[in-house]
Amino acid sequence: MATEVLLPKLGFSMVEGELAEWLVADGATVEAGAPLFTMESDKSTNEIESPASGTLRILINAGETHPVGTVLGVIG
Repeated sequence: MATEVLLPKLGFSMVEGELAEWLVADGATVEAGAPLFTMESDKSTNEIESPASGTLRILINAGETHPVGTVLGVIG
């Protein structure tokens, strides 16, 4: 079963964030808890961990700003 990689809400008032950089390439194998991408909000930059183990399929390019909850990729 595939796991969606979502843009997380890191603060109470956060409504959008920028996917600053993917730390893993499209098609690479990732482990749950390993660093997956960095994101920027209006207040900070954060490293986000993989929610699952498997093969990453990237759906959103780095450098784009999206609402919280946007599906950035899928791990299957």
